[in-house]
This record gives sequence, C-alpha cells and structure tokens, in this order.
Amino acid sequence: MPSSSSNRETGSARPRFYSNRDIHEAFAQFLGIGERDRRLLARHHDALLQGSERFAKVFYAYLLSYPATAQILERFQAAGGEIDSLVASQLAHLWRLLSGRTDEDSSQRLAHIGDVHYRFGVEPVWVMGAYLLYWDHLRERIADSERIPDAERSELENAVTRFLFRDMGLMLEGYWDAALEQVSNERNKVHMLQEQITSLLSNLPQVLWSVDVVNNRPLYVSPSSRRICDLDVELPIPCLNWTLEEDREAVRAAWQKALDGRDVEVESRVRSPDGKLQWFRRVFRPFTDDAGRVVRIDGLMEDATEAKRTLERLHTLATTDSLTGLANRTLLLDRLSHALAVARRSRPVRQVALMIMDLDHFKEINDTLGHPVGDEVLRAVARRLAGKLRKSDTLARLGGDEFAVLLPEMGAAWKTAEKVAGKLLECFKAPFRVGGQDLLLGASIGIALFPEHGESVDSLMRRADVVMYDVKRAGLGFGFYDAGNDPHTPRRLRLMTELRRGLEKEELRLHYQPKVDLASGHVTGVEALVRWQHPKHGLLYPDEFLPMASRTGLINPLTDWVLQAALRQCMDWRAQGMRVRIAVNVDAMAFQQADLAERIFALLTRTGAPAECLEIEITENLLTGDLDKCSAVLARLADRGITIAIDDYGTGYSSLAYLKQLSLHTLKIDKSFVMDMCHDENDAVIVRSTVDLAHNLGYTVVAEGVEDAEILQLLEILGCDSAQGYHIARPMEPDALAAWLSQRPAG
Repeated sequence: MPSSSSNRETGSARPRFYSNRDIHEAFAQFLGIGERDRRLLARHHDALLQGSERFAKVFYAYLLSYPATAQILERFQAAGGEIDSLVASQLAHLWRLLSGRTDEDSSQRLAHIGDVHYRFGVEPVWVMGAYLLYWDHLRERIADSERIPDAERSELENAVTRFLFRDMGLMLEGYWDAALEQVSNERNKVHMLQEQITSLLSNLPQVLWSVDVVNNRPLYVSPSSRRICDLDVELPIPCLNWTLEEDREAVRAAWQKALDGRDVEVESRVRSPDGKLQWFRRVFRPFTDDAGRVVRIDGLMEDATEAKRTLERLHTLATTDSLTGLANRTLLLDRLSHALAVARRSRPVRQVALMIMDLDHFKEINDTLGHPVGDEVLRAVARRLAGKLRKSDTLARLGGDEFAVLLPEMGAAWKTAEKVAGKLLECFKAPFRVGGQDLLLGASIGIALFPEHGESVDSLMRRADVVMYDVKRAGLGFGFYDAGNDPHTPRRLRLMTELRRGLEKEELRLHYQPKVDLASGHVTGVEALVRWQHPKHGLLYPDEFLPMASRTGLINPLTDWVLQAALRQCMDWRAQGMRVRIAVNVDAMAFQQADLAERIFALLTRTGAPAECLEIEITENLLTGDLDKCSAVLARLADRGITIAIDDYGTGYSSLAYLKQLSLHTLKIDKSFVMDMCHDENDAVIVRSTVDLAHNLGYTVVAEGVEDAEILQLLEILGCDSAQGYHIARPMEPDALAAWLSQRPAG
C-alpha cells in the first residue's frame, strides 16, 4: 500500500488530513471507540466467537450464490487458492475484529485487505453486503448468548457496531488508495504519452490540424505549422494565403470536395515566412455527424518538394535526349499528338508541319574520328538548329543522327515549312569546329503536313520519314510528302508484289539513250534505262518502282536482270557490227552486297561480253555509306576493265579526297545544272568548274539533260567531252536505237 508521500509526489491522492500511521487513531476518534468498548469486546470475546466456523462457511456459501462474487472466488481458485483457506482466514479476521485492537498494525492489515479486494475486482457494495452479514450474525450472538448479561447487551451491540464500521472503513480506505494509485499510474502514463506525442508532432515534418468547419475554429494545430504559416488567421482553408496565387483555385476546389464529404489530395506551391518556395501536398479528410453533415475536417500538409523534383528528374530522363538535351522521341510524339488535337479544334482547322532530318556523311565522321567526336558534332548540330526555331516549336533527336522538328499551329504551312527547312539547311553551310577540325556536314529533310498528308501521329511520322529518304537519295535538301512516291501506299505495295512476278514473267524492258562526243559527233555509248510493261497499268517508268525496290530485297535481282539484259543486248549489237558501251546505273543498296563484283563477273562470263562494253554508274549518295567497301568493289571492277562513272554529280556529296580515292573514269554532270546554264551564270560556272576539275583528275565529262542546240554549243565551248538528252535522242527500244545508230558514226 503506497504511503501518503508517494501519493503526493505523483499528484494522485485526494486530500488527506491523517498519515497512514495515525489513521487508526482518527477512526477510533470519529467513531467514538473508547477503552470501555475495548474492555467489553475483550470480556465477551469468546461468547461472540461461538458459531463462527459455521458463520464463515455460510458466509462463503452466500457469496458463491451470486454470479458476480462467485466469479471472483472461481478466479481465486483458478489461481491456486482454496476455499478452506479463505474460511480459515475469515475466522482469523473475525477473531481480530472482536479482539478490540485499534493499533497501527491492525489498521494496515485492513487496508491491505482492501487493496487485495481492488486487485481482484471486488466491488465496494459487495464488501458492504459482507459486513451486513457480520452485523446480523453478531447481533444474533449478542441477543442469544446466555453468557452476556442483559444489562450489557445494548452497550456491547453499540461497541460491535463501532468496530464493524472501523473495520469496513479501513478496508475501504485501502480499496480507494489502491484505486487512486492505479488512476495515478494511468494518469502518469497518459501524461507521458501526451508528452511523447507532443514531442513527436513537434518534430514531424508534416503539419497536422483539425478544423471545426461549423464554427470555423481550429480544434488542433501541430506545433510545426508555424514553420509554414500562421494557421490562426488562415481559416477555413489552412495556409491558403501563403499559397501561390495561380495554385489557390486548385486548393479551393479540393477544400470544396472535402466539404462535400470526399477525401481529397492536392499539390500546390507555398511560400513560407522565410520566403522559400516549396511544393506541398495537402490531404483533407472530412468527418460527419449523425445527420451526414460535415462538421470537421482533419488535414495533413507535407513537403513534396523533393518528391516533385525527383518526378521532374524522372520526367526529364524519360522525355529528354541525354546527349543533346533536346526532346526525345517520347516527348515529340506526345507534343505532336497534342498539336494535332489543338489543330482539329481550331476553326478553321490549323495546319501542323512535321520534319524529319537525317544528317549526311555523319557515319564517316563517327567511323573515322570516333564516337566522342561524333557526339560533340551532334551537340553542335543541335545548338545550331535550336537557334533557328521558335519557342513554340519542338526540336527533337530521334536517335543516331536523326532529328525531328514540330511546327504547330501554322497558317500557310507549305510556305512556312519551306522557309524553316531552308533556315535549317543553312546551319550546314559553315563547317563544324570540333576537336580542332573543321567538319562539313549536310542534311536531308522530309516534311509531312497535317491534315494534307496525314491526320494521325503515326501517319505523319511515317510519311515524313518516307520523303526524307527520297530526298536523301536524290540529294534535294528537303522535300514534301508525295503520295505518288510513297512505297507504302496500297498501290505501291501491290506493285511490289507484282514486280516480283514481273521479273519472273520478263515484263521488264530496257530502253537506251545514246551519248555523243561533242567534238566529233560520234556515239560514245548508251545508258540503259529500265521500263516495266505492266499488264494492267501499261508502261511504267523507273521512278514508280525503283525507289520501292531499293528499299527491299528486290533491288538485287532487279540489278542482276538489268545487267544481264544489257550485256546480252551488247553482244547482239556486236554481232550486227555495232560496238557500243552500255552504262548501267547500280543502286547504292546493291553495293551493300558483298558478292556484287562476283555477280557482275559471272554475268560477263555467262553472256560472253567483254568488260570494256560495260560501264557502271554510281550516284554520290553511295559515298555516304561504307567508303572503304565501296572503293574496294569499284577497284575490282575497274581492274577487270569495266568503266566507272559517277552519275548526277553535284547533287550529293563529293570531296576531292573521295574522287581521288575511287577508281573513276567519268563524271556525269546532273541535268539540274545543265538545263538552265544558258540563263543562269552560276550554273554555267559550276559546269565549267566541274569540267576543269574532272580533266585535271584525268576523267572524262558527260553532261545530262541537253534539251536544245544552245546548251549543246555552250557545253562544247566549256570543254565538256560528251552529252546526252532529248535534243540528241530520247530513250529508245533496242531496234529503234539500232536504226538510229546506223545513221550515225560510231565512236
């Protein structure tokens, strides 16, 4: 049993006027217990104890008859106790009660019994009922005992009553002291828990609050709130005034959802009292009364700045090209999708332009100077291109040396896209200074417009890509999508299937266009030009099926067929006494085959044609591939006696180093420089420079696209060796060409 000092230290006890040591005297004083009472009990002690054993058994039988008290006794027995020992204890207690002792030991013993009663869950009312049994039993003993004089019965009954009250009072005193001790301990635990919670909440980075929305007053505010805002003046929406103006509407909308009874989260930027701008996540959780009305909203507010930055970093990694810092394919497709959606909603419908750009000759830089230099070139290209675009445009790197440009919301799309493409190509006029070297690059740009060329992301991407490869092959710089040149249109796809059958059914034809020596007028050779006599569409020209064949494996069997047909024709003419060299244009894709030279040699053997009757024409685009491989193949062909010519010179990319490295015999000047040379001084200068360059390198020069006598005369003046074009002769079938040749001197 705790002392009074320990109760005071824990702050648990009700006020006490007596210490535990003096409590027995206080009870004796206030109950009027005197020496005569003690002597009366001592004198009649034995008489009062008569029948006490029977009383003890009846007493416990009585307690067992009530479920509540029976449960206590059963618990006592379950803990190892015995009813017989309780009976013995009860007899001993009754003996002490009637002994008349009021000393401190007896008081403490009674208080201890009360403490035990409390621990076992004995209710005070049960104790009072037990003492009522005591009183009834002892009154009966006083009235019936012959050993007690009648004159003392009344006085003895009063004395017994006083001692019963003392006994019960001290026992209840112990009971309440035990109860108070437990309450004190629980109160201390609660206090400690409150202190822990307060400390925890004070150190939590989150701000917690609870708001009475009916009376617009705070019910709880965590101490950490002061680090963010003055919550007292921020009701009903905490920290709203510290939220950036542009984010407040979202917070108000979230609060309204909470008032409507929904849990809600919202992120916004908050400027703290120290001026620091941070992202915060607010959580509002409403609570309703029995009527379903929201009466309280609990909230949480936590710093989401780092999480936001992490998400932004992840988004940047997911949408940005790590090498150049430009948008990547993912971001481009997302912005293109958005631009198309905006364009569709506008009235009138706005146009969107998509450009896909591929760098020319970048592979040589990578292969020759290494990938670190190549990476720096790509970064330099990205910087130049970005300087030519609007902020609303998107410049992306799709991978490798391929870039894309998105021009959203345009009016005159054709004109604008053409202008922008021109600006982008200007970026490649000046060399790129990388690693102490000046590097020249070119670019090819394919353009597809919404809605003219496609109405979906996929269709625009594919069609811009298609035209880019066509532009690259033709060396045009840039071009717009043309469905007629798209190998992936249903008609072109059908033609590809039919071309394979056409090869098998020998539906292909060769027409020949002669080349003449400008000085003598002699025929120096002919160029073989393939045609397809389609059973349904009639005569098809190369531009309708060769680009498709070049993109597929058909280019190789097609090349073999043209070479074989040309060599056989050469042998037929030789049998007729006409010695004519036939030029065959070999596509760059055919040079990707390692056995090209062996196949050509095999065809020479099979047809019996001498090597000097064959001329292989290549385009400058071939030089953008594996130059070493190309050079080796051309050297083998030249060593065999086959003439090598570079076709369409000036439209692609050639350098003096490349021209010297390759086994060339002839340069063919592209018709784009020849056709207008009489009216364009620049074209005339280019032709004259090309002629001089070729002659200095030991090459002969052939001019294509001669349409009139004036051009022919100017070419002769400029020193050009040979020419071909409609002014001289159109492409003809073999018999027609034989008749034409018979009328002219052979070279």
